[in-house]
Amino acid sequence: MTVYFVGAGPGDPELLTLKAARIIGQCPVCLFAGSLVPVEVVDCAPNGARVLDTAPMTLDETHAEILSAHAMGQDVARVHSGDPSLYGAIAEQIRRLRADGIEYEIIPGVPAYTAVAAALGQELTIPEVAQSIILTRMSMKSTSMPVGETLANFAISGATLAIHLAIRNMREIERVLIPHYGADCPVVVAYRASWPDQLIIRGNLSDIRKKVRDAKITRTALILVGPALKEQQDFVDSALYNPDMEHVLRNKKTSTLLGA
Repeated sequence: MTVYFVGAGPGDPELLTLKAARIIGQCPVCLFAGSLVPVEVVDCAPNGARVLDTAPMTLDETHAEILSAHAMGQDVARVHSGDPSLYGAIAEQIRRLRADGIEYEIIPGVPAYTAVAAALGQELTIPEVAQSIILTRMSMKSTSMPVGETLANFAISGATLAIHLAIRNMREIERVLIPHYGADCPVVVAYRASWPDQLIIRGNLSDIRKKVRDAKITRTALILVGPALKEQQDFVDSALYNPDMEHVLRNKKTSTLLGA
């Protein structure tokens, strides 16, 4: 018996990986986070499967379901939004599985920030503009952030920030980031990226809070901040395809031999 932590992706059922769909389709027990994973994602569960929405359940209750499946030798698909390794709360589940000697496997999924980039039609790593992305969140009603992992510390880097679980804290984001990024720094707020009711709001650090308030977004949103989000900008071409840049797969000698 194995528990599979399955990354469901950001919401669009077509962004479920082939492996994820196969695993869900073969497990007689499927536990999915219904507040973040649409039921269409688990429609591929086998007929007669025990499919439960874990949104109203506690850790003890979900683990009890796993123990029951284990007693019957039934595999479990534990379906999480995005990729399970990022804010998936799987570490505490894995700790219990290990204590009970239950095998598990993690099936990666498409993370939300990549779905937002796709919706924007943009690359997030622009040559000489931004080459780093920091995935973080803010402390509110959830667990506290570790010492040193503050928005102010991350802002010093000037990297693109992908801020999770912080849509109710826009005022603090504005206060902390403007001194580092400037009031006109581009910001994108993505509500339910890749879902049918997806909403993308563009703005800057000085006006995004009002736009979010006007749109009445209070949950299930990802915030991106950084100069790479500018819709049109001048930047140098990357060296990857530069004809003057030689590497092991492209050099002048090879090009001559190939008649290029």
